[in-house]
Amino acid sequence: MASPLNPADQALADRLPPGVLRPVTPAYLEEPRARYQGQAGLVAAPRTTEEVAQIVRACGAARVGIVTRGGGTGLVAGQVMPDGPAPLVLSLERMTALRGIWPEENVLVAEAGMTLQAVRDAAEAQGRLFPLSLASQGTAAIGGCLSTNAGGVTALRYGTARALCLGVEAVLPDGSVVHDLKRLRKDNTGYDLRDLLIGAEGSLGIITAASLKLVLPPPNTGVAMLQVSSPEAALSLLALAERHMAGGVTAFELIGGEGLAFLAETLPEIRQPLPGAAWSVLIEVGLPQGLPADAALEELFEAALQQDLVIDGVIAQSGQQAATFWHLRENIPEANRRIGAVASHDISLPLSEIAGFIRDAGQALAARANVRVNCFGHLGDGNLHYNLFPAPGRHRAEYDDQRAALSLLVHEMAVARGGSFSAEHGVGRLKVAELERWGDPGRLQAMRAIKAALDPLGIMNPGAVLSQATG
Repeated sequence: MASPLNPADQALADRLPPGVLRPVTPAYLEEPRARYQGQAGLVAAPRTTEEVAQIVRACGAARVGIVTRGGGTGLVAGQVMPDGPAPLVLSLERMTALRGIWPEENVLVAEAGMTLQAVRDAAEAQGRLFPLSLASQGTAAIGGCLSTNAGGVTALRYGTARALCLGVEAVLPDGSVVHDLKRLRKDNTGYDLRDLLIGAEGSLGIITAASLKLVLPPPNTGVAMLQVSSPEAALSLLALAERHMAGGVTAFELIGGEGLAFLAETLPEIRQPLPGAAWSVLIEVGLPQGLPADAALEELFEAALQQDLVIDGVIAQSGQQAATFWHLRENIPEANRRIGAVASHDISLPLSEIAGFIRDAGQALAARANVRVNCFGHLGDGNLHYNLFPAPGRHRAEYDDQRAALSLLVHEMAVARGGSFSAEHGVGRLKVAELERWGDPGRLQAMRAIKAALDPLGIMNPGAVLSQATG
């Protein structure tokens, strides 16, 4: 039997729409890296946008914070609130409807709780592609993808979630509803609230539905894994591929040798086409009718071989083999989890700075601590996942007193080269201090002014993106 509510929570519960309350279970209070434990006075799962609006108005009247939760896959603790007065957790688990799809317009309208995989499946059923692709797409909700401006493996060609959204429906902190689910490519009618809400991580409002761009799948696709001698060679190979493919490079992933070693240790059943490679890249291309992708990849390999950019390579000979290559890449984070990271970093750099960063950061870390580095990620758009792991035979808990200093070092070196300490995961609660340290003062001032104007009570995801003191 559930424990009785305290008087304040009971008073709020009495003001909520009927049937929205859910038991406060651990599933609503967890985040994937288990570094934060959330809390909640109430959990509400609305079914309609109007119910979301009623909940927001009730929380505003009661001065209760709201933490919106989609699939819960975020990696910067934006979906959990460990400190302060217990919030209401608003789960989008029941808002999963496909409101409409217009294949001739290449537009789909989905509610925010619909998973990314379900969106992709709905598009595929109409012969279209929703190109955003994440390892967590079976669980990640489209509202969360937009709220964090998720990137993924195809951002090189199609852009981040922001670039794939035409319009949103959202509930603002006062409970009013923005009805902006337009299916238009052009609409110059004032301030773009869509772009303001995308990437705001629930701190300015709650996205309840979105109009999404679809594309026609490329008729000819190909995938290859190519071994390179260094990150410098990988970047030169990227430039060569873009010249050869004329805009047809869909993904270009850098894979470090430590990642392959972790896979061999923890997931030995995963086949490795290039076992032991110190550096390799996974490239996918999508080409028009009449341009065979496998032949284009063979020509690329030959040209790269002549320029000493590649050492070895395997071109997928079937869709199943291509899926096997991607399966390897998608399981690197799972292998990382099983090894146990000391610290994980989601950084971006100008392409010309990447090789120097990898070299210098490795040297700086080696001088500070005995750690292993698994560097991998979306090289085509400059996004690296630069993760630190215990030396063999040691446990990550032994590094607890070093973690903050090591992360600071990595982030300082990225920012010093014109990069960012948060490429695609967002700020959440994990990186609020970093934003305050390195954020442009003028931009931060504008952000705080926007937050104060839209959310004067500070109820929307308190402590996320901006600290509560400045929110």
